[in-house]
Amino acid sequence: MHNFRKLAIWQEARKLVKETYTITCKFPKSEIYGLSNQLQRCSISIASNIAEGSARNSDKHFIQYLETALGSSFEWETQLICAFDLQTIQKLQAMISNFKNTLN
Repeated sequence: MHNFRKLAIWQEARKLVKETYTITCKFPKSEIYGLSNQLQRCSISIASNIAEGSARNSDKHFIQYLETALGSSFEWETQLICAFDLQTIQKLQAMISNFKNTLN
């Protein structure tokens, strides 16, 4: 068994949770049950799986939880990329609308 509180990976995962909540609170309200919620759940899943796996009796079982945490980290990264893409699209839409309004 490992003391998850002493693991650098768990400490970093906690930082990711905090950063995720800081970032997602700035998302549009329309994303509260979409990407915002998904990013938050993924970040918590990473830290939680590290902690839960550390309580297992063998490194073999711990590795399974670490693999899940790693998968959640890639899911988190993908969702952040999608959120950025969505933000870029919304910015472009606003720019086009503003430009269109100058033509009237």
